[in-house]
Amino acid sequence: MTTAVSDLSDVLSRYEVVMGLEVHVELGTRTKMFCSCPTTFGAEPNTQICPVCLGMPGALPVVNAVGVESAIKIGLALGCNIAQWCRFARKNYFYPDMPKNFQTSQYDEPICFDGSIDVEVDGKPVTIGIERAHMEEDTGKSLHVGGATGRIHGATHSLLDFNRAGIPLVEIVTKPIVGAGADAPAIARAYVAAIRDIVRALGVSDARMDQGSIRADVNVSLMPIGATEFGTRTETKNVNSLRSVERTVRFEMRRQAEVLDGGGVIHQETRHFNEATGETMGGRVKETATDYRYFPEPDLVPLAPERAWVDKLRAELPELPAAKRARLQSEWNLSELDMQAIDNAGAFDLIEATVSAGASPESARKWWLGELSRYANEHDAELAELTATPAHVAELQSLVDGGRLTDKLARTVLSGVLAGEGTPAEVMAARNLEVVNDTGALTAAVDEAIAANPDVAAKVRDGKVAAAGVLVGAVMKATRGQADAKSVRELIVARLGAQ
Repeated sequence: MTTAVSDLSDVLSRYEVVMGLEVHVELGTRTKMFCSCPTTFGAEPNTQICPVCLGMPGALPVVNAVGVESAIKIGLALGCNIAQWCRFARKNYFYPDMPKNFQTSQYDEPICFDGSIDVEVDGKPVTIGIERAHMEEDTGKSLHVGGATGRIHGATHSLLDFNRAGIPLVEIVTKPIVGAGADAPAIARAYVAAIRDIVRALGVSDARMDQGSIRADVNVSLMPIGATEFGTRTETKNVNSLRSVERTVRFEMRRQAEVLDGGGVIHQETRHFNEATGETMGGRVKETATDYRYFPEPDLVPLAPERAWVDKLRAELPELPAAKRARLQSEWNLSELDMQAIDNAGAFDLIEATVSAGASPESARKWWLGELSRYANEHDAELAELTATPAHVAELQSLVDGGRLTDKLARTVLSGVLAGEGTPAEVMAARNLEVVNDTGALTAAVDEAIAANPDVAAKVRDGKVAAAGVLVGAVMKATRGQADAKSVRELIVARLGAQ
């Protein structure tokens, strides 16, 4: 569909948007939440399973202690209260990829609750309330074969992989986000990015959205301006990139406004985001908590984290992203506008990693906010998705600093890296792009240029040094741009005895 609502200002002239975000974080434990099966990503289908995670009769679960510790760390980093007593529950529903026909989760007694974090959008701080962060297990994975979209509609058959079933998750649920206005899409993106950065800093997850180890369910509703009750929400499931989170909110705001303006009704349903079209598609009618028939998990004892343990984990928390951002802004001597540009490009972690790999903050910013941002925009990609890594950028700058590449040659080398041709040094060697530093070869090229342009050479001898640009150009052409222009100019002036 193509919505008739052209922009968000049109929507917001009549409606107020309300958002809720549920971020699912796969924990980086070696084994699953309730059994000893490994959690290696990309293993052969159905090779990391056992009677417990397959829900076989008589198989009893055991709680993964590292999973509990990771959940507490996440809660502490989000400013949550840590429950003195909590327990698991069975969430009952049927999907083919959920072998037990229920999910072991937490319901009314989560391990972490009532927190908040601050994010920045265009330099403005926004506080996002956290309702809860609870532990649960992931489901398996369905692969629908034969259709054009990869979804069940149109597929000829489906395959099931239960390797992911039982992998520990922490689900982080926000309180309703009201009053975001036109910033709502950007706030949603900034929040998910902040959660990703926090769990990475804690070391509890690799938080790779491309592999599904962090993903977001995006809830959106509209209510007429002046109304006191929230509108009916939709929940777009498993959105797996920051850009897609932003696009989901924007599209749902427009779509729902169009439906409401036409006298239609918004149904409480799950939806799916289509990366190709930037639109959401209807899924199933959304269940309520009652439909899930929650009841306490009888095979697991309640958890009562000792206060001394919680205090120890609190004291051991690493530097969190907000504090690190402030520290590095000071160390890098950047203005708030500079940091805003970095944040808008999603380049902070990449620049930090590039500096850690040996580049200066200035050169790291130059490459990520310049050439690489342009390339990402042209190819509709996130910076972190590019073939070029922080190590590549640091190596590229090292080649420039060492006089082996000019900036112009470095850009050519970078294009080769982005094309998957190898590291900067490998691309430079394969394409024969290294700066010509052979004094003999350069002198010969300079002498040829002087001989071919006697009138220009005479002007330079007479003190008109600016005329040397013609000779520099001739030498650069002869060396295929691989000479250092400054060195060439100095050699020309010296050969012609100009003052």
